[in-house]
Amino acid sequence: MRYSQIQPGQTIDCGSRTVTEEEMLAFAQRYDPQPMHTDPEFAKASQWGELIASGWLTCSVAMDLVTRAILLGSESIGSPGVDEIRWENPVHVGDELAVKVHVLQSRVSSNGKYGVVRWRWEMHNQRNVRVLQLTCISLFRREE
Repeated sequence: MRYSQIQPGQTIDCGSRTVTEEEMLAFAQRYDPQPMHTDPEFAKASQWGELIASGWLTCSVAMDLVTRAILLGSESIGSPGVDEIRWENPVHVGDELAVKVHVLQSRVSSNGKYGVVRWRWEMHNQRNVRVLQLTCISLFRREE
């Protein structure tokens, strides 16, 4: 998607994918080895009642979906950061996660070289329960 195609008020559907137990365990064992993410027996006895995904895996799934739907083949040159991340509900084994991106602002940088997009990413599971909301800024080369 080109910077010129991104407009404030626009909502972009980025598709969905299912999270597997193997993916959740592998990610958690490598990057977030807390027992609610790595130990099914511990998780079963916890307030969650079953294994839950690391919030960082949830963000990674969102990044995967947004990259495939918007950023691949675009003029994206990265991001200066995330303003806010909210893990509003846990992600469970077998959840199908879908992302929609809401464009909040699109403007030209002060030097005129870049497009600056501020957007809110929302991820819902198959029951339409929001599991992630984040607001971030992305930078794009501008077409000459």
